[in-house]
Amino acid sequence: MESLGPARHRTTLDDRTGSVRIHFDGACQSIGGRRFAAYGYAVDGPEGLVHEECGLAVPPGHPRATNNVAEYVAAIRPLEWLAGRGYRGEVILLGDSQLVVRQMRGDYRVRNDHLREYHARLSQLARTFRSVDYLWVPREENRRADELSKEAIARASRGP
Repeated sequence: MESLGPARHRTTLDDRTGSVRIHFDGACQSIGGRRFAAYGYAVDGPEGLVHEECGLAVPPGHPRATNNVAEYVAAIRPLEWLAGRGYRGEVILLGDSQLVVRQMRGDYRVRNDHLREYHARLSQLARTFRSVDYLWVPREENRRADELSKEAIARASRGP
């Protein structure tokens, strides 16, 4: 999973200062006969924006270049980023993907074989934190993550 977006760091994470909110979004689009699946996320800590990133969920044209895979990767990448920096506190994941949110809450079963590994990875990562809550938000409340995922597609489709 290649990172294409800018990273901004304004503060360090401290798991004693409250929960971290993450807006995540995935996007998928066909351009020039190839499908592009991308992710975007923005991490907000108690003291403001901590980090944002966007990139491809899978290589262009990959058979798993789907919106659902992009949404799962969009939720996985920020948890990997947080865990890699030693954060173990409370996390709130906010996304407009009802599928990811409801599967992670246990409301929906994971029926597609190709999504099981993404669900398992997200579940594994979630266990490294004090708590992870999954909340659905309308698309209009998820604008920055949506912009980032679309930016990743635009960059990748232009080529090197």
